Amino acid sequence: MQIYQNDELTYKGTRILIGNDRRKALNEMVSILLRNGYTEMFIPVIQKQETFKGKVGQENNNLMFNFTDRGGREICLAPEYTAVIQKLSTTEYKLKKDVKLFYIQECFRGEKPQAGRFRQFTQLGVEILNPSKEYINELIELASSLINTCGIVNFEINKDVSRGLDYYENGKGFEITCDNLGSSKQICGGGAYEGGIGFAIGIDRVLT
Repeated sequence: MQIYQNDELTYKGTRILIGNDRRKALNEMVSILLRNGYTEMFIPVIQKQETFKGKVGQENNNLMFNFTDRGGREICLAPEYTAVIQKLSTTEYKLKKDVKLFYIQECFRGEKPQAGRFRQFTQLGVEILNPSKEYINELIELASSLINTCGIVNFEINKDVSRGLDYYENGKGFEITCDNLGSSKQICGGGAYEGGIGFAIGIDRVLT
């Protein structure tokens, strides 16, 4: 994989990537999700700021790329997507159970760039809306399978951590970490929220 990252080519914390390794890894992950009955969804990167207020924690609120459009509307580049999907559980899918969805989306946070952390990064998210049973162990097993496709076999699973995102039930969830990434060792995080349960994998981190 060729990586180009300098002031002449890119905004700080972003990169140009050239190579097929990333696409091959994503294709394999998608194949696993399709075999497990998940449907892909595509979500707009441009979102309303209000969608994330009181949802993503104060730290992420401070890191959001916020704008005002020509109509005076307060918009932003999505810092994550669970807050968006949570709305689907109470609107389009409020009468349906066990709706299995996944997405591969670009996210934007104005944090300090460092190893494994970028201002534009890719999340692979997996969500089950309006679950009728306990899915936590099944999702952890699925997340582990997806991570394995990137050649990562030594990682740790913690089923009870503080997630720092306000929509998670009791502020708790699960995380998968890999010590090879140093201080940015989290590669997957998830948990239950009102209307659903799911997780997201940091694609840039698992491919580092």
